[in-house]
Amino acid sequence: MSTDLSAYWMPFTDNRRFKAAPRMLVSAEGMYYRDASGRRVLDGAAGLWCVNAGHGRRRIAEAIAAQAARLDYAPSFQMGHPLAFALAARLSAVLPSGFEHVFFTNSGSEAVDTALKMALAFHAARGEPDRTRLVGRERGYHGVGFGGVSVGGIPANRRGFGPLLPGTLHLRHTHDPARAFTRGQPELGADAADDLERLVEEHGAETIAAVIVEPMAGSTGVLPPPRGYLERLRELTRRHGILLIFDEVITGFGRLGAMTASELFGVTPDLVVLAKGLTNGAVPMGAVAARRTVHAAIFGAAGDGIELFHGYTASGHPLAAAAALATLDIFAEEELCARAAAMAPHLEDALHSLRDAPNVIDVRNIGLVGAVELAARPDAPGARGSQALQSCFEEGLLVRVTGDTIAVSPPLIVDEAEVDQLAGALRRVLERLT
Repeated sequence: MSTDLSAYWMPFTDNRRFKAAPRMLVSAEGMYYRDASGRRVLDGAAGLWCVNAGHGRRRIAEAIAAQAARLDYAPSFQMGHPLAFALAARLSAVLPSGFEHVFFTNSGSEAVDTALKMALAFHAARGEPDRTRLVGRERGYHGVGFGGVSVGGIPANRRGFGPLLPGTLHLRHTHDPARAFTRGQPELGADAADDLERLVEEHGAETIAAVIVEPMAGSTGVLPPPRGYLERLRELTRRHGILLIFDEVITGFGRLGAMTASELFGVTPDLVVLAKGLTNGAVPMGAVAARRTVHAAIFGAAGDGIELFHGYTASGHPLAAAAALATLDIFAEEELCARAAAMAPHLEDALHSLRDAPNVIDVRNIGLVGAVELAARPDAPGARGSQALQSCFEEGLLVRVTGDTIAVSPPLIVDEAEVDQLAGALRRVLERLT
């Protein structure tokens, strides 16, 4: 195999630094990767928040191989294949009541853009074409499509890409540093949802199509929602005739101890965005689940012919559908959501045991996900986090780092000994960071 690394332009990576000292993963099984030297690396990040059922699941691999031999590709424009319909029905059955229709994409980014277009189409179908504004939230991450970047609220992801979608607005974020070391949801902070009233007063509800939020903001550094925040946001969007979209690319498929955060928090949005854990990361796939009211409005206005002029060459791809169905089988048979809920308190205790480590200024957690935030170096924000990422890998641990925040989200099959191994490696890293 070629050792020339120059041709591959890596995503979200300091390419020069990586290629000077590559971290190569060559195989994986269960809770572990193996690197190029054969060393085991504990997966503390579920790959990229996606390998929720653990690595090397034979059932998924066999389903993909069998489907590739039987039907490798089928167009989804004016044609169909059985697995896409079967998967849509399975997803509808495991989502909260009312999500009766599923549209397939190839990633979370595509699913976000799809949901935003559905929101615009919904209001146009109802005779309110002036509802074109889309509301995101500061520190939100919704992928890298132009729609997702526009409603996203991470400055580095927006900088350098021009004006993006016009008229996009942002709610203030929910994070309060004064409530550091909170276990689970912060007790205070629901009033942050009232910031929507400011936007309504300034721009008029009649101009706003949708609000999109992550129920738990993940990529910005794991920000659990304050108690009552999502409920209040649902109340306000309903009052003003605004659609509510939950981006559950990270929170879907057991991460918080339930199949979706919508189920866990008891808050039902109008559209749910899914990806990552949908296929256990084995094949790229995303989806948007729509409540019957959204679907009915768009279809009712369309008459004969195409109802939504939108889609992708690989929407509902046969191999991705096979992987997703096998993943859902594993979730059901191994009760992975319940397993995650049962393991969450142990992860919580393990992470909060690190609060006395050098440079730790906050620990946050909910479900089977958590974050350890470090004080930034005054002269180099993000440098301590970058050092932590490299040091964790040297300790045999894979984590995610955003700025100076270390995020962990192990596969849901993790056991107590592996959680302790993860926390032990983190402590050793934290005690030698400069």
